Amino acid sequence: MDGEIWKYCTTEDCKDMLYSFQLLPQEMWGLEESLSCLYTLSNHPEDHYRSLWIPKRRGGYRRLDVPDPLLMQVQKNILHHILDGFSVSEAASAYQKNVSAAQAAALHRGKKLVLKLDIRDFFGSITFPLVLGRGFPAAYFPQEVRTLLTSLCCFHQHLPQGAPTSPSLSNLVMKPFDAHMLAWCGERGISYTRYCDDMTFSGDFKPASVIGKTTGFLETMGMELNREKTVISSQAERQTVTGITVNQVCQLPRDTRRKLRQEVHRVLRYGTGETDPVQSVRCLERLLGRVSYLLQVRPDDAWFQERRKELRKLLKQERG
Repeated sequence: MDGEIWKYCTTEDCKDMLYSFQLLPQEMWGLEESLSCLYTLSNHPEDHYRSLWIPKRRGGYRRLDVPDPLLMQVQKNILHHILDGFSVSEAASAYQKNVSAAQAAALHRGKKLVLKLDIRDFFGSITFPLVLGRGFPAAYFPQEVRTLLTSLCCFHQHLPQGAPTSPSLSNLVMKPFDAHMLAWCGERGISYTRYCDDMTFSGDFKPASVIGKTTGFLETMGMELNREKTVISSQAERQTVTGITVNQVCQLPRDTRRKLRQEVHRVLRYGTGETDPVQSVRCLERLLGRVSYLLQVRPDDAWFQERRKELRKLLKQERG
């Protein structure tokens, strides 16, 4: 049974394990000081978050609960010293090293039908018990340790959108769901990927059957679909996955490419328009990043390949 390995684990063993995770700088914090700080953070999270409201691209606002510098440091260490060691589903295309949105989108290229579904209040639906059970399972952590780690990563009994640990934990929590969906879809020749709360299915199928199966799997986790964001696209329409058009070839939408082409042309001909050299460099770096992303999606675009070389040369000059 899970947790049997920790049957004879003592309180001192738990303390040693927590200290070994190096959640706080050990050159500054001794064992007892470190543990005292961690328990204080976990017992009074309301003192260590601030809420921000940022506008959504399509209207409305999104709430971010952002940890203070001390808790942020602890959470980053949980991420890098613990969570990065766990594998997630191959269907998860967000928050993954060496996995891009372009790679996930390519799986849906040239399909008869593309169905996009959205999970309502994704991070708010990932509750303390889900994080405890799937983010810090009993097979790997004694109860006292996993409870403390979960408390350090949750706020108001769910994952806070704004904490560095939340994306990784969301993928771990969704791993069984992704496995069920991959197996079910695989039997029917349907491609499935998930980018955070956005699920994409493509192939030749009846949307109602996929929606019904997805709804049932989500309900077992206490989640539900946001029906207003359901999108069904045939090849006669523009099919997009994570902002990438996938009808025949993977590429950014035409309007996005046109605007980026115009901006690149303007900067190469007239400069960034920034009088501050630092801001000019940052402007070029951002533009170069957008061009590189376009080429990641469509690597054979010769015009942008040449312009990227020119932008890199200009950036080198600006940096001096």
